[in-house]
Amino acid sequence: MAQQERAVRTRRAVLEAAAAVFAERGYAAATITEILGRAGVTKGALYFHFDSKAALARGVLREQLRAEYHLPRDLKLQEWVDAGMTLATRLPQEPLLLAGVRLSADLQGQGVFDSAWPAWGGLTSCVLTEAKRRGEVLPHVVPEETAQVFLGSCVGVQFVSQAVAGWTDLDARMSALFDHILPAIAAPAVLFRLDTASDRGARVIAEVRQRSTDLAGVPG
Repeated sequence: MAQQERAVRTRRAVLEAAAAVFAERGYAAATITEILGRAGVTKGALYFHFDSKAALARGVLREQLRAEYHLPRDLKLQEWVDAGMTLATRLPQEPLLLAGVRLSADLQGQGVFDSAWPAWGGLTSCVLTEAKRRGEVLPHVVPEETAQVFLGSCVGVQFVSQAVAGWTDLDARMSALFDHILPAIAAPAVLFRLDTASDRGARVIAEVRQRSTDLAGVPG
């Protein structure tokens, strides 16, 4: 058991070190040597988990799709908003997410690893499809098209926030994006129930962490 826990910790350390280097230097300029130095592990330990720099990049990108801050809501559209707002809150604080943004946009990685953007678009399309089935989305809306429009807008918001404010206004920008898109797609009876406030992401994250703490205190 202890050996398994060490392996998990080592893998995480390698991923976080790789993410920090990818976020700072991009894929092409990143080196295994620097990643090893930051992770504080041996080359053998790194290659036990990831057999190449490309495998490291793919591992970092897979982290973008983890749903540990997802909570079911009465409205699927609120779940969609929550996913976007928690991402906006977490992104400036988490090197794994920052690295995913840079790697997804890295043209030098084409053919070596896949961008996370198609997966994000697919997830958005699935959520909007379910929301439409429930009557939350207007009949004329095509979920796949809306997902692609939102994806492009979201990526643009991220890069503008990084360029002009060092990520400090990403919550506000993401909130504004939802406020502009939702009136075009949401049923009127649903729209007024949606919480798109700029602090929504922080509140959802706090809620998830509190639930986890509460569950940890419940006797098995």
